[in-house]
Amino acid sequence: MVANILIGLVALLHVYFMYLEMVAWDTPAGRKAFRLTPEFSAASKALAMNQGLYNGFLVAGLVWGLWLGAAGFEIKVFFLGCVIVAGLFGAATVGIKILYVQAAPAALALAALLLAV
Repeated sequence: MVANILIGLVALLHVYFMYLEMVAWDTPAGRKAFRLTPEFSAASKALAMNQGLYNGFLVAGLVWGLWLGAAGFEIKVFFLGCVIVAGLFGAATVGIKILYVQAAPAALALAALLLAV
């Protein structure tokens, strides 16, 4: 139960990331969230939309695993692992904040899932 709640929260975080990247990237809210200049956000809007789509795929996988319940264990593990790897890569290449915002919540959810077995 705790693991599923944490997985749901990770999925909601990625819905928010998807929104920021696909819809709000080139708006004051998007620029503030990612500390972007208007010029950079305008020039990188298509790239951000692509990145947002990938976050949407992570959401879909996590929700799929939740929907399957106990039968979705492996799917949950796989997609949480994807979120963790993406968070680690982002922390290494973009900024350490991504470690705490993306990788850490997914790692906590994965730990709770594995402990529940």
